[in-house]
Amino acid sequence: MAVRIIAAGDSFITRRLPEKGYEGFEELAGLILTFDAAFVNLESTFQWHEGTPAATSGGTWAMSPPETLDDIRRFGFNLFNTANNHSGDYSQDGVLATLRHLEERQMVYAGTGRNLTDATRAAMLETPKGRVAMVGVTATFAPEAAAGTQGPDVKGRPGLNPLHFKRIHHVNAQHFAMAKELADVTLINAAKELSIANGYTNPFPEGSFTLGNIEFRLTDGAEHMETVPNARDLARITAEVQEARRQADVVLVSLHAHEMRARKSNEPAEFLETFAHAVIDAGANAVIGHGPHEMRGIELYRGGVIFYSIGNFIFETETVAVQPADAFLNKGFTPDTKVGEYMDQRSLNGTRGYVVQENIWRAVLPGFTVDNGRVTEVKLYPVDLGQKMPRSQRGLPRLTKAREPMLYLADLSKPYGTEITVDEEGVGTVRLRN
Repeated sequence: MAVRIIAAGDSFITRRLPEKGYEGFEELAGLILTFDAAFVNLESTFQWHEGTPAATSGGTWAMSPPETLDDIRRFGFNLFNTANNHSGDYSQDGVLATLRHLEERQMVYAGTGRNLTDATRAAMLETPKGRVAMVGVTATFAPEAAAGTQGPDVKGRPGLNPLHFKRIHHVNAQHFAMAKELADVTLINAAKELSIANGYTNPFPEGSFTLGNIEFRLTDGAEHMETVPNARDLARITAEVQEARRQADVVLVSLHAHEMRARKSNEPAEFLETFAHAVIDAGANAVIGHGPHEMRGIELYRGGVIFYSIGNFIFETETVAVQPADAFLNKGFTPDTKVGEYMDQRSLNGTRGYVVQENIWRAVLPGFTVDNGRVTEVKLYPVDLGQKMPRSQRGLPRLTKAREPMLYLADLSKPYGTEITVDEEGVGTVRLRN
């Protein structure tokens, strides 16, 4: 039986929705409610001073009143990802509090848990048309936010389901020698060199050198940066996808990742493509990407579909109610700085950053059908988040008939061989391959 799924990207919600909704809310919710499964990424912790601010954050320390979960559900969503760069903003207590508020509301979520096994586990959504499984993963996170493995003597660490990766810089002989010279001048490798001399650490392999944490490899070919997913994480996640395939009719993988190719924020890093292919090979029907706060291309692969990023859904970062003292001190402000003042300074009164970047404020909701293990239809519904509206109203999603965002997404998808047609209502259709 065919199962219809719709997906929305980053939901950074900081305040309650109006009781009677807002202009455009009913139309949007009406669309979402026509689908069997409706996915959204919860780009925040949902607790109120129950967690302790972490030493580092995902950018803004994200804390949303638990009641905003009820508002997100008003759109019609029933499947929720919790693995992203904000999951650990309020340490392990913040993770556990968020889980408690989700579970009290019987919300189906994946991506964080009480230990690594729990965080990796697929969520199962029961729909009248079939069972939908979803695994939540993030590649962008602070190290301390990752969940820890349960041991025989010590319990595991609450946190998120991580996808580690490494960068390898392939450089010519001249640049390879420069890296070694920099190491000599800066003494950045002094401790490592001493450890090698004492026999505690293996020497650098021939043609390989690490400058601090930056790995260089000598090449005779073109210089480039390679990104590679961590083998252990990849094996752990694909094993869970395989198990979900055994247990469900549809398998989704939620992938939160900011990492980009070279200097192009609208193109995914190489390791994300490797990962996406691997999970579809393992049995996933779709990979739902989000994280960079803008759209990336769409790829058709082995009967499945990969959305490398569908952009934002709710983006209210400018109206967070509170921030820890660290946020202000890190920017040279005093701890008693007001949040609005801090936001004004960060954006230079709305003249730089996300506020002026058009791509941040347009997104897409992909609606797709999975029938007998294959994606049989993909529709793309354009969304506008009100860039030109005042701060108090900016960031709420509305369906739009503008064709330009979809044409832009079509261009991003061409390198993957994906064709998208756009109708007069601005709705896109992905041309599927036989």
